[in-house]
Formats: sequence, C-alpha cells, structure tokens
Amino acid sequence: MTDSRITRRAALKTAAAGFTAPFALRSFATAAPSETVRHASFGASGMAGQDIRALTASKHLKLVAVADVDQHNSAWIKKEFPGCRIYDDYRALLDKEKNLDSVNVSTPDHMHAPIAMTAMQRGLHVYGQKPLTQTIYEARRLTEVAGEKKLVTQMGIQIHSHPVHKQVVELVHAGAIGKVQEVHSWSGKSWGDTTPKPAQKDAPPAGFDWDKWLGVAAERPFIGGEYYHPGNWRKRLDFGTGTFGDMGCHILDPVFGALGVGNPLTIRSELPGPNAYNWSLDVQAKYVFPGTPYTTGTVGLTWYNGGARPPREIQSLVGGRISDQGSIYIGTGGVMYSPYIGNPVLLPTDRFREYKRPTVKGDDHYLQFVEAVRGNGTTSAPFSYAGPLTEMVLLGCLATRFPKTDLKWDTKALKITNVEEANQYVRKIYRKGWEVDGL
Repeated sequence: MTDSRITRRAALKTAAAGFTAPFALRSFATAAPSETVRHASFGASGMAGQDIRALTASKHLKLVAVADVDQHNSAWIKKEFPGCRIYDDYRALLDKEKNLDSVNVSTPDHMHAPIAMTAMQRGLHVYGQKPLTQTIYEARRLTEVAGEKKLVTQMGIQIHSHPVHKQVVELVHAGAIGKVQEVHSWSGKSWGDTTPKPAQKDAPPAGFDWDKWLGVAAERPFIGGEYYHPGNWRKRLDFGTGTFGDMGCHILDPVFGALGVGNPLTIRSELPGPNAYNWSLDVQAKYVFPGTPYTTGTVGLTWYNGGARPPREIQSLVGGRISDQGSIYIGTGGVMYSPYIGNPVLLPTDRFREYKRPTVKGDDHYLQFVEAVRGNGTTSAPFSYAGPLTEMVLLGCLATRFPKTDLKWDTKALKITNVEEANQYVRKIYRKGWEVDGL
C-alpha cells in the first residue's frame, strides 16, 4: 500500500502558508478590530520560538514582551525584535505590561494552566500550547473561565487546521465507512523513563532561574545533564505528560472531532505504569465512550505509544504496514487508515475506487487566532473544544497509574467513582507562594 505522507515540519510550513476555509465556528470573537495586536510570549525557545515566528508573521501582531526563565533563550529576541521587553518571571510581565491584547503560553506543561489562567483573569486572549494543561481540573477551569470572559482562545494543535486531518473528520461525518465501531491510534514516540531519579544535586547553569522554572511544582534540587532542562521534563511526572499527553492531543484530535465523543464511560490501561518519578515508555489504554450519531452503540478507542502497537489483525486491515504514528478507524462499511499528517486511505480499495472525497481546505492556525483577536472570524480549536479534548487525553495519562483496572469516570463531578485513590491526580496543589486565583 502507498500513502502520501507529509512530515510535521512540512505540515507546519503548509499551515503557515495561509489557507482560507474555516473549520468550525466554536470560539468567541469579541475583541474590537485593531490594526495592531499587542502580544507577549511566555517562553522564547523551542516551541515558543516557533510560535513567536508564526504569530509575528501577521503584520497585525506586535511582540512587545517575552518572559523566559533562561536568559540564553531570549538572546535572539533582542536582535530580531528591537524594543521587545524581556522578563524572567511571567508574573512580573503581566503586572507591568498594562496594554497587552494577547499572549501565547509555550512553556513546560506544568506551567500552562497557571500562566494561562493568570493572563485570562486580566482579560487577555490566549494561544496555549498542547496539552492545554497538566491536569484534568486545570483544563476544566480554563475552559470555564475562557467562556465566562468571552475570550478568544486557541490550543496549539496546528495540525488541527491541516487539510489531511480535517478530511478525516469530514469522511467520518459523511458516512464514508459507515458507523464507526472502534478506533486504534498510536505514536512511536517514547517520552518516558524507567530508571530511578539520580541521587545528585547540581548547580543550575548561569542565567537559568531554577526556582522560577519550578514554578507551581514542589521545590527540589536541580539535576544537571539535561535531566529536566531543556527538554527531558516531558518524561517527568511533575512537569510533563509523557508521550500520551503530548502526542495524544495531536493524534486523537481528529478522532475526537470525527466521532463526536466527549468523556468516556471507562478507561483501562494494560501495561505497567510510571515509576515514582517518570512516565512509562510504553502505553496501551482503551477508552469506552457512549455512542454518537457517527458510531455503533458504545465505541472503543485504544491508544498505544512507545513500543506498543495495534494487534496484527488490526494492522492487517490496512495491509500489515503502518506508519510510526496514526489511526485506524473500523466502520460498518469499510476501514479508514489515517497516517499522522498523511492522506487518509479508504479500504478496501475496490470499494472506494470511485468514491468522491469531500474537498477540504486548510487554515493558518496561528493567523486564525490573530484575526479572531482583531474581531475577524473565530478560532477552530478554542478552549471550548480543546479543553474537553485535553481532559480526555489526560484521563488516559491518569489511567496508566492504575494498570489492569477499569476506571469509571463521572465528568460532572470530575471524579473516578470506583477507585478513590485515583482522584488525587485529577487536581494538584500548587507550591506555596505560587497559588493562582481561579485554580
């Protein structure tokens, strides 16, 4: 079987090229039109750097301030954005910059909610990187406050606006493969660690504020060798969400949108869970959702990451060879294979040879946000959509802590009803001095 595959980098370049058709009108666009959106970034390098470049591609957005706890990260900002003010504390930036319109939150996961909530409490529009938050409770609260304040919001799942993923949603909604019976989704990434935490205490690098990097997390010694900073925090329970929380927000986005599901009835993790400090390398977890107009009765969604993959009989439905990341949708009238950022394939081939696919255009995910802030149009992944998606994904992360257990979820109460011990992971307590109103 052949399929047209697109790299993530190419997809982001395509998204930045400026598509035109809107995907969904779910967000609020209450800001008065303005020639210039005054914007601040929380984070200056890595994904934050990409976000800054993509947002400032709009002639209507001006980067006026940046906060980053590592002064080395913001050196390029001073060169490329003369006059942009640099801070090492997000709170100081928000206290001193009184004329902002919007912000992007592109930090390690554990600081997404505290920064976004503080900004929203000040009436600022927010572009927040995925996962929207690190805990389910935080996701619920950001969703609620964004709605109450009628703010323009967008989660940084840029591929949401790419035509290949939008086509997946359209094909399911058009009934191309009939009613969906089950879905299998996976990522080959392994953002976890099976080793114990090193028993060492190192001096933080010059120019790096470890205490501010910890933020709401409990105090602890710094460990060098890139154990936390700049990128391995994704593997750590207190700071990241592992592969599941990160890539799940991308890969399960079209599944979530296509099936029209919300909160699951149950979720069960099959493989060994995290150790005392780190997310596990390999995950296999199954959600069971109530039926929707696009499914047959209840519908199962199984997620795999690391070395875990769908069973051979499922892979055989799409020719026995699957991409490193993607999804397989099994319906009453056929099968759809959706490689991550790749054209969806309808099977069996003979049945769909003459099938006329819907024409789907893409959007510029970033400029869509800028224009919505200006009062022009809406965003396609506002917190009203991204919050529930994040809740679903993070519930899967939580389930990995309780292998071989069917967890029953009460979404209204934000509670696991049959395993009380699990509820300690629905919400976390912030470090004293770092509390945030609304969380």
